[in-house]
Amino acid sequence: MIFGIVLSIVILQRLVELFIAKRNEKWMKDQGAFEAGASHYPLMVGMHVLFFIVFIIEVSFFDRQLSPIWQILLAIFLLAQLLRVWCLASLGKFWNTKIIVLPDADVIRRGPYKWIRHPNYVIVATEILVLPLLFGAFLTAVLFSILNIWMMSIRIPAEEKALKKATNYTDEFSLNK
Repeated sequence: MIFGIVLSIVILQRLVELFIAKRNEKWMKDQGAFEAGASHYPLMVGMHVLFFIVFIIEVSFFDRQLSPIWQILLAIFLLAQLLRVWCLASLGKFWNTKIIVLPDADVIRRGPYKWIRHPNYVIVATEILVLPLLFGAFLTAVLFSILNIWMMSIRIPAEEKALKKATNYTDEFSLNK
């Protein structure tokens, strides 16, 4: 029962985020923004959809149980959700699931972005590991953590290249700051 509740909340959260991303994309493109890295985006979406499918199958088919350390894992997961909201709020209309860049915009250096370049990706990696472990889905945790590392090895360079080309990203993240 708890699995269904948690899973429903997370899926609902993701759907709300997609709505926010679509709204932000429209606003940014109306301001002259462009999309970068579009070729890998369907792979990333597919990976995230497949994550939920494999997660559900592993928990259901193998009758996985709540972890003995579920309180710790749930606390980590809930903290990640708070940090996710902080990331979204810090980026405001600039937050998106796609790489949408507004030329000549100043990069955001507030919230968690004040200390780390890609905090949302750290949060996603944490979720991909912790959520399955919460319910004993070890195979899902390992497989999709590896796939996420691969995806981030494509996505982060594409995002940084676009930001360096069109914004003050290089100046903001120079080693002399």
